[in-house]
Amino acid sequence: MSIVPSEPLVRFRGVQKSYDGQTLVVRNLDLDIQHGEFLSLLGPSGSGKTTCLMMLAGFEFPTAGDIFLDGQRLNDVPPHKRNIGMVFQNYALFPHMTVEKNLHYPLKVRNVAADERRKRVAEALAMVQMSAFAKRYPGQLSGGQQQRIALARALVFDPKLVLMDEPLGALDKQLREHMQLELKALHRSLGITFVYVTHDQSEALTMSDRVAVFDQGVIQQISPVRTLYEEPCNRFVASFVGDCNQIEGRVESLHGEQCLVRLTDGSMVQALNIGQLQAGARCVLAIRPERMGIAQGPQAVNMLPAQAQDQVYFGDHIRLRCRILDSTVFVKLPLDQKASLGACGAGGPLFLSVRTEHARAFKP
Repeated sequence: MSIVPSEPLVRFRGVQKSYDGQTLVVRNLDLDIQHGEFLSLLGPSGSGKTTCLMMLAGFEFPTAGDIFLDGQRLNDVPPHKRNIGMVFQNYALFPHMTVEKNLHYPLKVRNVAADERRKRVAEALAMVQMSAFAKRYPGQLSGGQQQRIALARALVFDPKLVLMDEPLGALDKQLREHMQLELKALHRSLGITFVYVTHDQSEALTMSDRVAVFDQGVIQQISPVRTLYEEPCNRFVASFVGDCNQIEGRVESLHGEQCLVRLTDGSMVQALNIGQLQAGARCVLAIRPERMGIAQGPQAVNMLPAQAQDQVYFGDHIRLRCRILDSTVFVKLPLDQKASLGACGAGGPLFLSVRTEHARAFKP
């Protein structure tokens, strides 16, 4: 029976980072990363996610606060002494070395004996299914093959932690999706902690145990992937992670953790009061496209008059584009509802419905 350590593997405590002494790229970051988890740092460009990764790797240093790895304070520890593997977007392989020599290098600088080096290199290449390519040079490999070698090099010295900075960004869509599944399977088999930086929300949802969403140097939400998608804590997370319809309204009344929202045409929507809004306050309703449907009959609330604009066949679903007041909304419908769309021509009226638990009211 394995014992799971009670303390996090990585701790950020009050970490700040400024490059010019004035603007904070990372603000008062407190973050725990657990042993063996796959954590993705997700956010737009300039949100602070890559800076956090670089501070953990040792290529940048905090302006304030502390970073700990397995209880050891890292602030003054150089990168090569942190026992952390790193995979970059451009792979950073030595072009003049063969694949096996690229893998020997991090072991050699750690003074690992020659026999042990050969054994570890062979195991690492087998792990990423690249044993047959040991004598080739990086320039003779495809992008996907180079990515595998970069990952093997990060794993060959048995690190406590592997950091990845958008390593799949240079691959085409089909190969990138294939490598996402391979990375997740490798993580499960090895049990090593992975920290992965990406701006691609579908990539983060596919691979991660948890995702930390960054904006303006602050973690807006950190949650398991299902919670992040189904229960966003604010408007930014709702709009950044997945597709999300947003409709403006005003809070009519409060009902415990729910509120009744009136739209400008008088329609009423019962929603979850996520923004702790007060009666009379302006708000934005956030609703996922797959959580909206075509209303089958009149109802007092949660029925939204709309105008159909067009419909697009996506293979596994139909996407209906509609207009509600001044907002364009999308509805994802399963193929078996195609018959009910027959009358939804451009400009045609229809009613959309949503259940209360799938409508979230946020501050505008």
